[in-house]
Amino acid sequence: MAEGGAADLETQRTDVAALLKTALRKGDTWYLVDSRWFKQWKKYVGFDSWDKYQMGDQNVYPGPIDNSGLLKDGDSQSLKEHLIDELDYILLPTEGWNRLVSWYTLMEGQEPIARKVVEQGMFVKHCKVEVYLTELKLCENGNMNNVVTRRFSKADTIDTIEKEIRKIFNIPGEKETRLWNKYMSNTFEPLNKPDSTIQDAGLYQGQVLVIEQKNEDGTWPRGPSTPKSPGASNFSTLPKISPSLSNNYNNMNNRNVKNSNYCLPSYTAYKNYDYSEPGRHNEQPGLCGLSNLGNTCFMNSAIQCLSNTPPLTEYFLNDKYQEELNFDNPLGMRGEIAKSYAELIKQMWSGKYSYVTPRAFKTQVGRFAPQFSGYQQQDCQELLAFLLDGLHEDLNRIRKKPYIQLKDADGRPDKVVAEEAWENHLKRNDSIIVDIFHGLFKSTLVCPECAKISVTFDPFCYLTLPLPMKKERTLEVYLVRMDPLAKPMQYKVVVPKIGNILDLCTALSALSGVAADKMIVTDIYNHRFHRIFGMDENLSSIMERDDIYVFEIAINRTEDTEQVIIPVCLREKCRHTSYSHSGSLLFGQPFLIAVPRNNTEDKLYNLLLLRMCRYVKTCTESEDTEGSLHCCKDHGINGNGPNGIHEEGSPSEMETDEQDDESSQDQELPSENENSQSEDSVGGDNDSENGLCEDTCKGQPLTGHKKRLFTFQFNNLGNTDINYIKDDTRHIRFDDRQPRLDERSFLALDWDPELKKRYFDDSAAEDFEKHESVEYKPPKKPFVKLKDCIELFTTKEKLGAEDPWYCPNCKEHQQATKKLDLWSLPPVLVVHLKRFSYSRYMRDKLDTLVDFPINDLDMSEFLINPNAGPCRYNLIAVSNHYGGMGGGHYTAFAKNKDDGKWYYFDDSSVSTASEDQIVATAYVLFYQRQDTISGTGFFPLDRETKQGASAATGIPLESDEDSNENDNDIENENCMHTN
Repeated sequence: MAEGGAADLETQRTDVAALLKTALRKGDTWYLVDSRWFKQWKKYVGFDSWDKYQMGDQNVYPGPIDNSGLLKDGDSQSLKEHLIDELDYILLPTEGWNRLVSWYTLMEGQEPIARKVVEQGMFVKHCKVEVYLTELKLCENGNMNNVVTRRFSKADTIDTIEKEIRKIFNIPGEKETRLWNKYMSNTFEPLNKPDSTIQDAGLYQGQVLVIEQKNEDGTWPRGPSTPKSPGASNFSTLPKISPSLSNNYNNMNNRNVKNSNYCLPSYTAYKNYDYSEPGRHNEQPGLCGLSNLGNTCFMNSAIQCLSNTPPLTEYFLNDKYQEELNFDNPLGMRGEIAKSYAELIKQMWSGKYSYVTPRAFKTQVGRFAPQFSGYQQQDCQELLAFLLDGLHEDLNRIRKKPYIQLKDADGRPDKVVAEEAWENHLKRNDSIIVDIFHGLFKSTLVCPECAKISVTFDPFCYLTLPLPMKKERTLEVYLVRMDPLAKPMQYKVVVPKIGNILDLCTALSALSGVAADKMIVTDIYNHRFHRIFGMDENLSSIMERDDIYVFEIAINRTEDTEQVIIPVCLREKCRHTSYSHSGSLLFGQPFLIAVPRNNTEDKLYNLLLLRMCRYVKTCTESEDTEGSLHCCKDHGINGNGPNGIHEEGSPSEMETDEQDDESSQDQELPSENENSQSEDSVGGDNDSENGLCEDTCKGQPLTGHKKRLFTFQFNNLGNTDINYIKDDTRHIRFDDRQPRLDERSFLALDWDPELKKRYFDDSAAEDFEKHESVEYKPPKKPFVKLKDCIELFTTKEKLGAEDPWYCPNCKEHQQATKKLDLWSLPPVLVVHLKRFSYSRYMRDKLDTLVDFPINDLDMSEFLINPNAGPCRYNLIAVSNHYGGMGGGHYTAFAKNKDDGKWYYFDDSSVSTASEDQIVATAYVLFYQRQDTISGTGFFPLDRETKQGASAATGIPLESDEDSNENDNDIENENCMHTN
């Protein structure tokens, strides 16, 4: 059995592994577990071990489940923003959660983070754990300043919400009420479909809902909500209702989906679009902002870029899309995405509105792509990829796609193979998206064994360009000196991206002067050692959010036989709780201390007290005595003193000198499993001769006191290989075997709450200093040109071992060399700068500066097709991203097709811009080929013109490989441009 009566490790491993495979079912409850704790547990039970007999690393007992890293400070239920599944947290079904809690308990003061499984998707239902709930602001019509915030599931109905609001504001049951959606400062929409869900109603994060009570005379304070005439509206605005709003909502209520066998009855009860601030009615067409629905700036940025792509926008404004809607395409969205997008574009280019609220469009996107249905920040490029693909399938002119047998080049000329590939592509994919955005790659694979050459031509919809990988990363660490009077010092060190802990120590040594071999690197998490690293461990195991503390030591970790390093944690005695059996609560910063292998209880107590002398008072009678500090100084406690706080090794087993003691049975060291804080603990208060004396005079030993500030216990989590003190507790001897330094075995110092409050200075214990390296900002790296990225994209590479190619000659998978070349480019070239990526355990950010041209981007040098035709491009739109991964803010720059001027789009705000402003934050670039730009910015794409282009000017579609290669990439960051 494992610790605390838990199931044995193999049972834990197999049970949880099986439960992790539980299928999601609508309405079930799942629980979040911090990935740091879960990874520790996996190591402990050998979860990922290839050897089924290996029971994992016994030195990494995880302790109670600790989810504090997922929660906002000071809030026991609010999750931090932008958490990522498997990277930040693990999801467990109810049974799996209950088992882990029964084996390990839950950290003191924490509550389970439970979330429901909801159903998403329109045609294909998709279950998903709703990690982030929708936060709504609730108020009464008569007092809108009194706002109460509550969180709801997207599956909750309007009726459920209204009942909750009635309960919050103590509205009598007999009182008739109705609910309003207040989506602007003076615009109200009735929520009159009680069975509709939050998702159906399109309610978004931060939405204000107003409950209205009926007057005694039977009237409503806001007036009737039912339209009295065909021109009336279900919207209520102050001071008056816009005619355009009225007509739009009335039309929406009476709308049928033409030429479609599918409709959205639960959705059409609500208006299709919020046309906001009609105001002046003389806006420049296209200069229309988009309201942020709650972390939807990524969508707004993508829409603005597409809106300012002239040929696509003209296509929708001229209603050409209606002739090509494909309602029967099984890969499409029954035309719904195309129709919804068309309606949005028409409003944005009507010149009537300064901004609109694209709520219906987002709802439609979320129905067909559940990953975009919530209100978490998403990747703009991923949404662009979905929209381009969705619009293509909704507008695909091919009604019945034929089966195409793919052929290899087999030595045929590139021109022949390219034209064949393009013609085959058009047989299955023919739409306005293909006309405008699709190009053609040439892919060459060479087998390293038989030299077989495979050449294929594949369509693409956008170019994802890699950036030069940075070889270094920066880490912020804290160095704890041996001198107990020295505050920890924060450093910022530059380390190899692919390196080990020794590299970190070497870099820190150069800044601090402390020898690298005199350092121990640890990860401190919630007042305990989460991990104690070996010098050969990879730096990739250190994440950005880890608190890394490096301890200076004075002994050789492998050669010294007289000293032993003990990890020490501080605990405050407390009562038992419903979620934890522990009788103590961790606090403060843990530390490492070097002690002689042969020791006494008194000496060990003194060493511990001296180690903490910077923030612990030692007087018992006088509150203003500074005995501890003076005593430390007078004893010469520093890195070179006889009791200098050397840090090394860890306790393995403990032995004591054998003596007969009638109370030996009561003097055993309590184990962590017992969770007892008895008076018989080592250094207990009942041992008067070992108490803390009143006289803390300078130069006197710290023994002989009547009362001690703390008791201490040796804890060996995860195993029972610790020897008990069976005789005199005043004599302690560690055995002669090489001690093991790990985070499992530690010495716990147990403080009585009153003594802690009186003598322990929390602020002093947490205090630290900053080294100048923390403030130092390295000079900006030289930028790379956009053409450098294109060259990197076309560079030959060797396939990884996890992604081999099947050679038809060898009949085996081989790590072939692969080279991509550009064969033909589309009229509008979308360039995606690959700046961010994250894997299951690591997020990374590329801050490389990129110099991209606004005018005259010449792509001819990268095209291997001798008959490619014109290939000079001008920039027309840019999607920008500010901030870090998983969050930040998206905006857009775009050139208006009518007046030829640049504008800046920041959600609902639109302002003029100059070419000089298009810097620093470019993420996705939109280029239009110069020969397609006319006075209106629109070029004809009729069937004859397009067919004549053939593959020589190929304009193909995105392949699955192209779209999938970026599934785990999130981008951002600094770019530059030149004219």
